Amino acid sequence: MHLNPYGEYAVLLAASLANDWPEDRAGIEARTLEGGMTMVFPPAPNDHAQVRAVIDDWLRVVDENDPATRAELLNAQMASAGAYPRLTNHDGEGWHLHYRDDVQSLPYVLRAIINVGTSLHLVTRGMDRLSRCEASPCTNVVVDVTRNGRQRFCSVRCANRAAVRRHRARVIA
Repeated sequence: MHLNPYGEYAVLLAASLANDWPEDRAGIEARTLEGGMTMVFPPAPNDHAQVRAVIDDWLRVVDENDPATRAELLNAQMASAGAYPRLTNHDGEGWHLHYRDDVQSLPYVLRAIINVGTSLHLVTRGMDRLSRCEASPCTNVVVDVTRNGRQRFCSVRCANRAAVRRHRARVIA
């Protein structure tokens, strides 16, 4: 898996899994492949539940507003799956960095990739560039990849819904 300079690749994968949780391990693997991850891992009986735990831990980072506490959470999560970065060339991807040991476990690899990607995203884009959608009752994760750093909604649909609510509130008032 290639991490672009801002970590968006992995953080967008995490948001995709959080916002639309797959029914089974095959769905998780399909999502990772759609996102550009080329490696597949031997299935283990508890992969689905363990990846869910990875996403639930990651959502604690999403829901934390204090930058210092957010960093502490990410550091702890990276420590649990991290290793020294290493150059690798597999699956015709060309040379790139892995931020994990060569453990062949889908949950382990996703924990490392998602947390390093999230860290890269936050330190290069801003510690406030990860949140929940502001259109109630939506609770989807928003990964702000906009140029101006003002993305507040997970989709155009939610943004439009919020705009209609604001308009109606002004008309009634």
